[in-house]
Amino acid sequence: MIAIIDYGMGNLRSVEKAFVYLGHDVKVSRDPASIENVEGIVLPGVGAFGDAMRELSGGGFIEPLRDAVAGGKPLLGICLGFQLLFEESEESPGIMGLGILPGRVVRFPPSVKIPHMGWNDVCFARSHPVLEGVEEGSYFYFVHSYYVVPREADDRLTTTGYGMDFASGVARDRLIAFQFHPEKSSASGMRILSNFARMCG
Repeated sequence: MIAIIDYGMGNLRSVEKAFVYLGHDVKVSRDPASIENVEGIVLPGVGAFGDAMRELSGGGFIEPLRDAVAGGKPLLGICLGFQLLFEESEESPGIMGLGILPGRVVRFPPSVKIPHMGWNDVCFARSHPVLEGVEEGSYFYFVHSYYVVPREADDRLTTTGYGMDFASGVARDRLIAFQFHPEKSSASGMRILSNFARMCG
């Protein structure tokens, strides 16, 4: 069973439908205690960094998420859920993120069109089981105005060019997160979701 965290700011149904289509058991949950009784966690997200952290805090999710990752439970962050794993964001000064990974979130420079929206190719910084069967250079669907700058280079899993090369995916142990939306990214995205579900098994 995989829990999709519902904290009021996520594209929950499209993620849920993608996993169900692939034949995996998932549940959308607003209960922090449910994290203890599942094999994997998905942290989605759409909206502002500060609002999301307030909702996670108000829902009692912050410490359970940190504990789950520290305990080795697989977690997949998607879009804003990817950014929330880091320490802070220029979008919401003074509001701390989950701080599970070191780094910060910054706004794209005015030299590029904001938001970065649509299909873009993804390069692999290294191999990982979640990328098994995905061809390097595959295109994925993005919608975001801010990008992650990981402090540890080894955390980078994928990169994407948009005025500069930015980290579009990270992985550490069984924590994986992507800026793009796998659930909206055709066969390549579905393969990533399937690989993550297999890691939970």
